[in-house]
Amino acid sequence: MVVVNRIADFSADMTAWRRHLHTIPELGLECHQTAAFVAERLREFGVDELHEGIATTGIVAIVNGRGDGPTIGLRADMDALPITEETGLDYASTHPGRMHACGHDGHTAMLLGAAKYLAETRNFAGRVALLFQPAEEAGGGGEVMVREGVMDRFGISQVYALHNSPGLDFGRFHTTAGPIMAAADTFHIRLTGKGGHGARPHECIDPVVAACAIVQSLQTIVSRNNDPQAQLVISTTQIHTGTTDNVIPEEVYINGTVRTFDKEVQAMVVRRMQAIVDGHAASYDLKGELDFEYGYPPTVNDPDRTGFAAEVAAEVAGSAGVETHFAPVMGAEDFSYMLEARPGAYLLLGQGEGAGVHHPKYNFNDEIAPIGASFFARLVERAQPVAGG
Repeated sequence: MVVVNRIADFSADMTAWRRHLHTIPELGLECHQTAAFVAERLREFGVDELHEGIATTGIVAIVNGRGDGPTIGLRADMDALPITEETGLDYASTHPGRMHACGHDGHTAMLLGAAKYLAETRNFAGRVALLFQPAEEAGGGGEVMVREGVMDRFGISQVYALHNSPGLDFGRFHTTAGPIMAAADTFHIRLTGKGGHGARPHECIDPVVAACAIVQSLQTIVSRNNDPQAQLVISTTQIHTGTTDNVIPEEVYINGTVRTFDKEVQAMVVRRMQAIVDGHAASYDLKGELDFEYGYPPTVNDPDRTGFAAEVAAEVAGSAGVETHFAPVMGAEDFSYMLEARPGAYLLLGQGEGAGVHHPKYNFNDEIAPIGASFFARLVERAQPVAGG
């Protein structure tokens, strides 16, 4: 492991920043305390420009290098999750019902570490744009930042992000060219029949029986309509209906998630789901409505930038410390919007064993922060070397 010496020197500061952020988790776009802390650190580091209030609480900080050149973007997400923390840490969440259960506190600390180093050394040409983004977990802060014009406004030509990964080997980078995370869509199905007494079902139009049939039929989209070589997940996660044992309810609500990588597969799912809802509604003589809500698109790495990022990661972790054929996962990530706007790459950084993300006992491993910060720093220096350097 080759951590940049200067970054190693202030690794204790990075731990302190991260643990402070862990105590003040915030949700969605409303990351006010977090953003204020980040902005204060960036001012201390002497960044050249500090732009606040993007996507409500997002920040873009600019650090100028030596001489002319392009602008490279580095992104960290800042928001937390609506989970009650169960770690027992002395720096646990002080905001009830909220915790940093996905490590965004660590991602922010890593990018702050890279910012400090880059502002001190400036051993690169052009500029670096440090993107501190709210609302990755919900609200699509990445999309909002892109929609508000950060890529064009700051002339960003390529963009990169890191995410910690419990269960993967400590300090090992994982990535792949092309899709690395899935699109995440949501479906809502509402069935309306005719309620009545459970002892007289012939006088009712029972939406519960129809709902059971629909949930079973949705699984045939995966098993019978989809090419087995094309990855697809359809999970029904909620069914709400009824109030007591002897009343047939009038309505049923069904909810779930769809994960895809391919737009044709996604379109097929919508088409088949609509046919299933319409067909069962007609068959059971009730009203059926489908609302298919498109969410984050797939996260797709640019092949050339992914290869370059892997080379830089190997400088930090060694060639054995980089996996470049990581199997895509069905989770989703709103960095996808930034990768739709500009070429770049998304990488996972293993943090060893421990509770998984989105778990109430999860905690970011502070020992990987200098590794991530070193990767970000070397990425900028390698992408935009100083002329004659």
